Amino acid sequence: MTDPFSLPEGFPAPDPDALAISRDLVAHQQQQIDAGGGWLAFDAWMETALYTPGLGYYAAGATKFGAAGDFITSPMVSPLFAWTLAAEARRLLRQGGDTILEFGPGDGLLARDLLQELHRLDALPARYLLLERSADLRDRQAATLATLPLEVRRRVSWLDRLPDEPIRGLVLANEVADALPVKRFRRETDGVVELGVVRDGDGFQWQGRATPAANTVVDTLEREAGDRFPAGYESEWCPQLPPWVASIAEVLDFGAALLVDYGYPRGEYYLAERRRGTLRCHYRHRAHDDPFMLPGLQDITAHVDFTAAAEAAVSAGAELLGFATQAHYLMGAGVTDILQARMAQEPARQLELAQQAKTLLLPGEMGERFRVLGFAKGGDPGLTGFSTYNHVNRL
Repeated sequence: MTDPFSLPEGFPAPDPDALAISRDLVAHQQQQIDAGGGWLAFDAWMETALYTPGLGYYAAGATKFGAAGDFITSPMVSPLFAWTLAAEARRLLRQGGDTILEFGPGDGLLARDLLQELHRLDALPARYLLLERSADLRDRQAATLATLPLEVRRRVSWLDRLPDEPIRGLVLANEVADALPVKRFRRETDGVVELGVVRDGDGFQWQGRATPAANTVVDTLEREAGDRFPAGYESEWCPQLPPWVASIAEVLDFGAALLVDYGYPRGEYYLAERRRGTLRCHYRHRAHDDPFMLPGLQDITAHVDFTAAAEAAVSAGAELLGFATQAHYLMGAGVTDILQARMAQEPARQLELAQQAKTLLLPGEMGERFRVLGFAKGGDPGLTGFSTYNHVNRL
């Protein structure tokens, strides 16, 4: 029998208020399982864990980012990330764009630093759109952006869905796709099962069930790989990823989209040695693989199948710009020159900026773990990030 509130040794306990939220979410999830006949597909369970209003990880008030939260992102590591993207945005805006749209803006740091830099460069977009579903995170983003000059803040607005009218500009999605709910599967000796969630005492456990979706997906993956997965092989796929990417491509009239996340091309994603998939959870800067621990109080992610994302973009009429590691993309976009210029302007911060650059760029840090996929519509957007290294052929 599992206990979702029993923590591994060394994991800090949540405070009583947070624990109460998690208990309420567990009760809600168990009701969902009962309503579904005792079994719930994992993507539906993951959706509730992350996005249930007032209870889910991204919908409640717990601190998620930074030293006091569960993980850090590139914009938190250094403003170099935003400064370099600002150089790319400036190039695109000069080509005729007028909008920047950011998905999942987190605590608002990327938007703040990017807008500050574009303001310094006298290259502000006509509007900066923040697509955010969480009321709590909107409040945090507004607090972060409150430090910007009024003339800059007036260009900022929030959306809860993509705009109805086409946009001309740059779409940014930094560490967004990894939080899209995924389905999971397991290859058995006599077939394929989809891994869903059932009740187990006060908690949850996995249970396999044969489903047409799992059979179709695994058959396609194995056919592409030219071999069957070994018995016991588990992994995931994200049914929301293709329509999400397609919706971005469809709303672009002119411009580009950059998806920055951890993930693999499909040929690397489903390697035989990656036999437990890529599902990972993050709680107080501790990574583990138990999604049923403290629902609502930990992040749940899976790596991105960048091949699926690229295929969806092309099918929606976009042209692939490139695929590269974060380090290669930032170097192509000019991060080295930007770093040197900032060091010259702020000598007292030279060591600090150098250390931040190492975290963003080195293979053992974020430089190789994160990848960038870019696609465009309506003509050349003028971006240079893929000019030095472009591994689109790996997709």
